[in-house]
Amino acid sequence: MSKRIVIPSLIGAVALGGIAIGGMASAAPAKPTLENGSAHYAAGSLTFTAKVTDDSGVQSLKVLAWPKSSDLKPTAEEMAHVESATCKKSTAETSVCTYTLKVTQEEAADLPQGTWYVSALATAKDRDKTFVPEAAVFNVAR
Repeated sequence: MSKRIVIPSLIGAVALGGIAIGGMASAAPAKPTLENGSAHYAAGSLTFTAKVTDDSGVQSLKVLAWPKSSDLKPTAEEMAHVESATCKKSTAETSVCTYTLKVTQEEAADLPQGTWYVSALATAKDRDKTFVPEAAVFNVAR
């Protein structure tokens, strides 16, 4: 399995174990929404795309792909330490975010076959967050 895909989340879990995250959310506008999440895997790359909307605008979208067989179950806190998608603003409130991961032939050969999930953490400019543990599903087959 590619270490670039799963390891960042595991490192984040260790780093956060015992650190209290401060800052309580006050009554605020709706949290960001993530729509039309889709993932496509072909030998050589994984691409995940989603539309993210928030009334304050979109700050970022963090993405993690993980195999169902790993039973990983990432959390929102762990997602803070994974790679970001590239988001392009389409309106003041909406961005289309795309994450692309290049996979070498050697890495592809080591990936577990079967069902994979993409977890996503959307962060708005006003710092509201939405975590989607299974934002998209794709299969790895040889």
